Amino acid sequence: MDFQHQTVLLQETVSLLQPGAGKVILDGTLGGGGHSEALLAAGATVVGVDRDPVALAAATQRVGASTRFQARQGNFGDLLRVAADLLPVDGVLVDLGVSSPQLDVAERGFSFSKDGPLDMRMGPDGPTAAELIASTDERDLAFLLKDLGEEPFARPIARELKRALPTRTLEAAEVVKRAVPRKAWPTRIHVATRTFQALRMAVNGELEALDALLAALPKLLKVGGRAAVISFHSLEDRKVKEAFRSLAGQCTCPPGLPVCACGGVGDFALLTKKAVAASEQEIEANPRSRSAHLRGVEKIR
Repeated sequence: MDFQHQTVLLQETVSLLQPGAGKVILDGTLGGGGHSEALLAAGATVVGVDRDPVALAAATQRVGASTRFQARQGNFGDLLRVAADLLPVDGVLVDLGVSSPQLDVAERGFSFSKDGPLDMRMGPDGPTAAELIASTDERDLAFLLKDLGEEPFARPIARELKRALPTRTLEAAEVVKRAVPRKAWPTRIHVATRTFQALRMAVNGELEALDALLAALPKLLKVGGRAAVISFHSLEDRKVKEAFRSLAGQCTCPPGLPVCACGGVGDFALLTKKAVAASEQEIEANPRSRSAHLRGVEKIR
C-alpha cells in the first residue's frame, strides 16, 4: 500500500495520552497508522478507526501484525457506535489533518495542483465536491466558503463556481483564479487553498463530526481516561478549546469577583493550558505540521 504519511506531533501526543499495558485507546483517525504504531509500542491496545478504506488497509499492513491492534471502518464522530463494545476506554485520539496521500493523489480530488475529478470524499459515500457545488445555491455556497475557508472573496468565487460548475480539480482552481483579482492573490498560499479547504470540510462534514466527538467524550472515556485532539484549522481549534474548557467546568464569572459564584466544576481537567504546536525542527522536516495544534483533557470524576 502506497500510503506514506508523516505523523504530526507524535511524541507530544503519545506523552499526553500516557499509553501502557492494559490500556485501550481509540485512534479515531487512523490514517497511515503512525500514531497507532507508537501507542502500540508503548504497550497499549489500539483500535484504529477511519472512514477511508485505503487508509485502513495501509495501516493494517503497517501495524496489523500486533495482536493488540484492530481496524474498524467508520467516522470519528460516530465512535459511540463504532466502539460500543469497548466503552469506556482509556484514551481517544483524533488527528483532524488530511493525510498526505489523500492530498497528493490526483484521483482523490483534493489537490488544486494536480488534475483529477472534483471529489474530495474521504470515504466512498456521499456527494462529491462537484455535486455539492451544483446542488448548493450561490448564497449558501458563498457562506460556506466564508465560514469554513475564511475566504475574503467568497461571494465572487461562489458566483463563478455556479456559472462554471467545474467537475475537475484544475478547472475549479482556474475558476477561483478568475474570481479573485490578481493583486489580491495571497503570497504564502495558493489562491484556491481556502476554497478547496472549505469544500473538503463541507463534503466530509468535518465540523459536524468534531462536534459529535466532543459531545461524546464523557461517555467514551473512563475515569482517568485522556483525550487528545490535533487540529489544523482555527475553527476546529476554537471548538476544541471551548469544549474542553466546558468539560473542565472553568469559572465563567466576570473578572473582579472576590470568589467564584458560578460554581464552575467539571468532570474533566485540562492537560494543555495552551495548544501544543510543532517544533521548528518538525516544521522544517514537515511543513504541513506548521498549523497543527494539540489539546488534551483527562476525565477526573
